[in-house]
Amino acid sequence: MQEHNLKVETWATDKVKPYKNNPRHIPQSAVDKVAASLTEFGWRQPIVVDKQGVIVVGHTRWLAAQSLGMESVPVHIARNLTAKQIKAYRIADNRVGEESAWDENVLKLELGDLDGLEVTGFDPAELDLLIGEVPIVQEIPDAGDGLDKLSNTVSCPKCGHQWHHG
Repeated sequence: MQEHNLKVETWATDKVKPYKNNPRHIPQSAVDKVAASLTEFGWRQPIVVDKQGVIVVGHTRWLAAQSLGMESVPVHIARNLTAKQIKAYRIADNRVGEESAWDENVLKLELGDLDGLEVTGFDPAELDLLIGEVPIVQEIPDAGDGLDKLSNTVSCPKCGHQWHHG
């Protein structure tokens, strides 16, 4: 078991180096969401780097800091990890989040309590779906499809994306 030695330092943002073989692709939308989170909540997790300053975990936070023009970032150096442990931690940190799922009923309650605070990582269209503000539009199918069948089409009021429901 590792000891709890979490020393955090402040480094120049350009001193931190991305890991060149990062197996995760980071879309700009993720960077934008983390940047919004940093703006709203400040730094709550440091970027973890190895002894050479290469990112172990926190690539998206680092990219978000760059996008915001931050000159410095909080950093924890993983001094007590071996090279193999660093590789494993880099993968595990991203992978374990994929194991969990949302309890949508509890999530709706939590989101409902936010009263307009929208920095949650969910896009507006996702929030509308979760909270139940998306209208269902009935469409009558073409005569060739059989008039006795009706299909439900759900349309996002913000982006216009449509999909079939039911």
